[in-house]
Amino acid sequence: MDHILQVKGLTKIYGEHKVVDNFSLTIEKGHIYGLIGPNGAGKTTIMKMIAGTCMPTAGSIALFGSEEDIDAKRSRASFMIEAPYLDGSMTARQNMEYIRYLRGVAKKERIDEVLEFVGLANTGAKKAKHFSLGMRQRLGIGMALLPSPEIMILDEPVNGLDPEGIVEVRNMLKKLCEEDGITILISSHLLSELSELCTDFTIMDKGKLIECISKEELEQKCRNYISVAANDINRLATIIEQELGVKEYKVVDNNEIRIYERLDELETVSKTITDCGLILTKLNTEGENLEEYYLSKVTASGSGENYKTQKLGFKKLGKGGK
Repeated sequence: MDHILQVKGLTKIYGEHKVVDNFSLTIEKGHIYGLIGPNGAGKTTIMKMIAGTCMPTAGSIALFGSEEDIDAKRSRASFMIEAPYLDGSMTARQNMEYIRYLRGVAKKERIDEVLEFVGLANTGAKKAKHFSLGMRQRLGIGMALLPSPEIMILDEPVNGLDPEGIVEVRNMLKKLCEEDGITILISSHLLSELSELCTDFTIMDKGKLIECISKEELEQKCRNYISVAANDINRLATIIEQELGVKEYKVVDNNEIRIYERLDELETVSKTITDCGLILTKLNTEGENLEEYYLSKVTASGSGENYKTQKLGFKKLGKGGK
């Protein structure tokens, strides 16, 4: 069985507000899935329904190939939703001991293994309330990791971390997936970070699924292009198509054209356009990123026009975090 988690038609309604609307997703073993959407998209609610802390209004959830005994099967999964639950008056080890008893982990030595893995083996008697945000997040991941889950569901695990902390968590999660075969479902506002980490992406907006796409498919769709603008956008489009023979291009915001062919022929493109009497105002090679791709998808679904000014509520990761 390759499918670890499968949700079909998942819906959650609070009063007259439909938070999740007929959402379906299949998660395969050994992948890292990024759940993408702005605040209010329904990401956390979906994770809560999978965890069993929030009951769906409609739809089904299957773990490890079956909807039966779902509560028992949740013992093979771990969840960190919204924020890790830590007792600030206890040390990292004491918090882990509590989870060990709660989850029925027999091996006491497992605590040492996990604390070493998340980089908290030497925190000693330091109370969790004195931990930095990054240390608390890593302890939360360690507590989720303690029972050796087959799938981890993590809601905003890098939220509020500095670039160094983000890279640490990213490398940790990659190692868990690649070396230990743990499947991961993760949500984050840091789209550039998800693009570095995930093997698959699930794009949603206003509770609805927009698209599921693999990293390979995303890289193909977000390929490089020549960005060109001139004093007459209509004539520019005609020249690109008829004089340059380009078929793959698109007009963006009615003032820029993206050309997906002849990327290594900037001089030819420039000369052809200027020889036709146009004045170039922009000509350079660029590439779409995950945020731009998301924008294009929600705009196509009819709900994305406001996102261009609101910036999706996404927090952008600076170059230092790459």
